[in-house]
Amino acid sequence: MQPRLPTAQRQSAIVAAALRLASEAGPASVTTSGIAAAIGISQAAVFKHFPSKDAIWLAAMQWVRTALLDGLDAAARQAATPRDALAAMFRAHVDFAVAHPGVPRVIFHELQQPGDSPAKQAVRGLLQAYRQRLLGTLALAAQAGQVATGLDQAAAATSFVGLIQGLVMQSMLTGCPGTVRDEADRVLALYLRGLWEAA
Repeated sequence: MQPRLPTAQRQSAIVAAALRLASEAGPASVTTSGIAAAIGISQAAVFKHFPSKDAIWLAAMQWVRTALLDGLDAAARQAATPRDALAAMFRAHVDFAVAHPGVPRVIFHELQQPGDSPAKQAVRGLLQAYRQRLLGTLALAAQAGQVATGLDQAAAATSFVGLIQGLVMQSMLTGCPGTVRDEADRVLALYLRGLWEAA
């Protein structure tokens, strides 16, 4: 058994274990007993920190929101232009998906569930916040004259997210998440060309 840890650290370990198990066997197969075994604690200890598996998935999605959006913001800040910022955000998201393969599995799983669970609401909030960042960057690109005149920025933001989702889904189907980076560079080049070639 592992030594007693502060609550926040134990909760983080539980969430990390749940996401790791989701990447190995799928979210539907993850159990609280499996999570407990993965980190060397009792199932009762898991329930001490989270009242249910749904609460664990909610905490996981809250962690994803913070980690992914912070990563996107950091990537964008280092870019010299809005065009570079979009490219950096695209690559940062792909890198995040490769580093945490359980995350897209949990997100797709939650979105397929009936009803409107707290975890699904958290996913929806994440996507909305993500979209606002994209729209802001596209607006800056328009102000700088770096995108085609009259570009449908809403459609461009939707396409951005859709391309990454498609790449991640394909990597999940092939079972080779690392290969998504090679495909991502080619897809990104096409996306950027479509935005800027008519500018």
